[in-house]
Amino acid sequence: MVKHTIQIFGRIKPTKSTTAVYSVNNEEQTGASLEFVVPRDLADGFINNKKECYKFRFQKVFDQAIKQEEIFENIAKPVADSVLDGYNGTIFAYGQTGSGKTFTITGGAERYSDRGIIPRTLSYLFERFSQDSSMVYTAHISYLEIYNETGYDLLDSRHEASRREDVPKVMIMEDPDQNIHLRNLSLQQAANEEEALNLLFLGDINRMIAETPMNQASTRSHCIFTVHLCRREPGSATLRRSKLHLVDLAGSDRVSKTGLNGQLLTEAKYINLSLHYLGQVIIALSERNCSHIPYRNSMLTSVLRDSLGGNCMTTMIATMAVDKRNLDESISTCRFAQRVALIKNEAILNEELDPALLIAHLKRENQSLKEELAMVTGEQRDDQLTVEEIQKLEELVKAFVDDPDPDMTLSLGPDMRKIQCCFSLLKKMIVDKQGQRGNRRRDGQESPAATVSEEVTQDSHHSVAEVAKLKEMLTQRNKEISILVNMLKKEKKRAQEAAAQPANITSGQDVASQSATRLSTPPLLRDGGTDTISADHGGRAVQYMKRGPQLSVGKQEAFQTFIRDHEDHVTIEENKSLLKQRSAEARRLGEQLNEAKNRINELKKQLVMQRRQRAAHGVMGNHTETEEEIDPVEENLCKHIEQEKKAYKSTIDRLKVLRTEIEHLQLLLEKAKVKLQRDFHKWWSQEASSVQESESEAAARCHTESPSGTLRPSSPGTPRFRPVIPKSVPPSTAVPAWQDESLGGRVMDFNLSTVWRALSTTKLSSSSIPLTGDQQTDAEILAFIRARQNLLNKTGK
Repeated sequence: MVKHTIQIFGRIKPTKSTTAVYSVNNEEQTGASLEFVVPRDLADGFINNKKECYKFRFQKVFDQAIKQEEIFENIAKPVADSVLDGYNGTIFAYGQTGSGKTFTITGGAERYSDRGIIPRTLSYLFERFSQDSSMVYTAHISYLEIYNETGYDLLDSRHEASRREDVPKVMIMEDPDQNIHLRNLSLQQAANEEEALNLLFLGDINRMIAETPMNQASTRSHCIFTVHLCRREPGSATLRRSKLHLVDLAGSDRVSKTGLNGQLLTEAKYINLSLHYLGQVIIALSERNCSHIPYRNSMLTSVLRDSLGGNCMTTMIATMAVDKRNLDESISTCRFAQRVALIKNEAILNEELDPALLIAHLKRENQSLKEELAMVTGEQRDDQLTVEEIQKLEELVKAFVDDPDPDMTLSLGPDMRKIQCCFSLLKKMIVDKQGQRGNRRRDGQESPAATVSEEVTQDSHHSVAEVAKLKEMLTQRNKEISILVNMLKKEKKRAQEAAAQPANITSGQDVASQSATRLSTPPLLRDGGTDTISADHGGRAVQYMKRGPQLSVGKQEAFQTFIRDHEDHVTIEENKSLLKQRSAEARRLGEQLNEAKNRINELKKQLVMQRRQRAAHGVMGNHTETEEEIDPVEENLCKHIEQEKKAYKSTIDRLKVLRTEIEHLQLLLEKAKVKLQRDFHKWWSQEASSVQESESEAAARCHTESPSGTLRPSSPGTPRFRPVIPKSVPPSTAVPAWQDESLGGRVMDFNLSTVWRALSTTKLSSSSIPLTGDQQTDAEILAFIRARQNLLNKTGK
């Protein structure tokens, strides 16, 4: 909603006769001023209190030499822009007869540069239509004439063939919301500027014009040229409707001066009467406590109800003839303009839903409710579906069948006719498909039964193979889990035994040499004399490789260790810490923003209350002195608000910088995560391939170098022989021992640090690891063992 007073402008008609003394000043800060000087008449005597100087204020005053283009740019163009935005607008010219109202509104017919406000506004509107391609504009035009308090449609083609009395008259209708509607007033659509100008010229031809003593071509009626605009964005359901009234009022005649009689006198009486009622409405609107506005007194005021104190942005042009004989009428016109300037209008943006779309939506909703009601009540509909409906259903069924989504639904509503039609379409599609299969059989291909049986057989084979594969995977995973669980238990037990051993070693050298001998020569089972190694010894060999202060079983734990040893680990941790700090700072700044906003709102409330109190004191006391005084409390509140706004803005700027930094840190962490995963997978693959190569080499050496009768390949039913071959172990190096039956149950204890050094320098063959028999699983276990051994070597160094 836009509240503003009616804008008033003054225009002085060029004249060649003697003019009165007047002055125009457009340089004042509060607007322009027009001043008339009327010298006292000496014939009235020495005692004469008649006023000599009359000064009036306008938005702007246009002197005699002004051009029509400047009138349009300063007065009509802003109103046209507001109409394009969706607000109603009105421009009307007021003045005595012969002062230049019609020339200002319509223009002169002699030169192109004399075009008035109406043709220039039409050109401007259609130019804007062509420039704004994002909107769709439609324009309709009406042309109303009020002659002797009777309305006529100037765009009615019957004006040319009939008398004015025989043409249908425009009637005023009022709805319950007090909106005015004009019956028998046509709306002609104008697609371009040429059509709109043709309608304007047609109305001007049909207008009532007569010659009077004051004007050779005096318009004897009020004319209202209205442009109705509709603006819509393509695809949007909302539209904006606005209208622009361009009013050319008939001039008032002072019968004592003009000496009119006959028909001209009758016309003058009706003109003066309607202008009198217009003045009454203006006076009533300018008074604050007036309870009744006499709009219904005349047709002119009824039609212009929105323009005067309603939903409209109104502008008035006061035209004046400054001849000495017309000086009194010019002063009267200025007084009328001053009263009009006191009227306040409330312009509202005229935005609404498209009635056509709303009606279509309501029709669809009504039809849907009828169908639901028919389904609930069991009512059968006898009317058949139309061809368009059947085609639409065919498209829906085809889209439903072609969509691979199993959750796809076919929404048909509660109409049983559509449901039955869709079933028929589906049946037709199945029958057509079966017919195509029959044609293939007749052409020498398989029969439908054979094809179906083959498809069923293939599906069954596929299902059995998939079940077998899943069972095999389940068995492999169970073996992996059991191996890992056993390794964890043995490692835990070994750690407990090592912790319980005494720190001092009495016979370290002898035991170390014996242990080296035992590790270099594979021990045999004492009872059976076979060539296989005890599973307990193989498990202990695995325990040596699994032993480590920073490693544990499983690929995930290996990944965690890999992260800790990675070269980017320190950088990642620093970025994480920095990200936490920046996030905490951002939260703190957000809290400060909320607090600053609350403080600003509170200060604004205090400022409003202070201004209200000051205004109340001003009404009760001296208003002028109150305005000139500076309230220190209000000034202090304004300063505080400005300070809070500056702090608020600086905090927002800092928050934007923090946001950019946080997003950058998150991006860096994400990239580092991807790089770590890629490096780990690459490292894991390399370790797995190297373990497989070493295993194949060890197996080859085992077959070629072992003496006959001592080593032989393990059979599927017996445990495999996997010798433990330590390399580069110094004689003085001590390694952990296990309880051996040959020593009579004696336990050999060693120092833990010595054990760690021995284990770090011991390289174990992959043939000493108990495997599951599955190639993929064995490869993963060997890759893990190899990676652990490498990490142990690094840690030992």
